[in-house]
Parts: sequence; C-alpha cells; structure tokens
Amino acid sequence: MTKDIQNILQEGIYGPKEINPEERKKFLGTLRERILAVLTKSQVREPGVNRKIQDLIKQNPKVKMILNGDIDYSYLREYIKLANKNNITFTISNDQEHPTDIGLVLAYDYAIDKENIYIQ
Repeated sequence: MTKDIQNILQEGIYGPKEINPEERKKFLGTLRERILAVLTKSQVREPGVNRKIQDLIKQNPKVKMILNGDIDYSYLREYIKLANKNNITFTISNDQEHPTDIGLVLAYDYAIDKENIYIQ
C-alpha cells in the first residue's frame, strides 16, 4: 500500500492529524504562539470585565476572543458584550473531554509569539 493511501486510511479512522493537540486542548482550541493574552477561569469569574483585556482589545482590533463554555454564562456575558461592542469575533469552546483552567483567550489567526500571555 502506498504511503498516501495509508495516510488517507489513517485519517479516515482516527481523524485528521493535528499539530500540538495537547496545547490546543489547554488553550481552548488554539496554539500558544497565536495568543495575545489569557485569563484563568477564576479571573473570568471575578466581578466586572478585566481592565487589561479591555485595553488589549482596543489596541488589537483584529484579535479574536475564545471563551471557555464550562464557565456559567452569567460570567461570560460581560465579555461577550465587550466583544460585540468592539466588533471582534468571539467563540465559546465546549470541550467537555479535555478540561482546562483557561477561561478566556485573545488570539490571532497567525503566530505572534508573545512571551508573557498570562494576565496577573
């Protein structure tokens, strides 16, 4: 069997190969190299919208927001309003099989390789 046919069969059985699957599971489906900033679940649950996230969205109008669907909607609502107000795309990641402590990710569709992505 040729290598191409073998690869097609493997992808048919197991799904397409994914680059850095563990990293994607941790960061709500995106790669670390694309991330501008992240908040933990507990930071998202704090009252009000995080000021640093607000500032980063205003400074980076092409960024996308990914929210963790494990967090109650009452906490996500303000971040969704922020995304809509600033016309940035947002998605809610609902990966029940791979829990993560990450609650919110601001990311691009390309690598930016920012060194410190965790907001204190």
